[in-house]
Amino acid sequence: MGKGDKKTRRGKIRNKTYGTLRPNPRNERKKKLKIIIFSGTATTTTGENR
Repeated sequence: MGKGDKKTRRGKIRNKTYGTLRPNPRNERKKKLKIIIFSGTATTTTGENR
């Protein structure tokens, strides 16, 4: 259980792969953008309906 293990964080870093233990930073940025976009549109649409 170490650098050669594909299921551990160290193994993922060594193999230069991503997974549940080591999320891909590009995917994290996309999730944050979606949250910002949806939260911004949700607040403006609720204000227009009143």
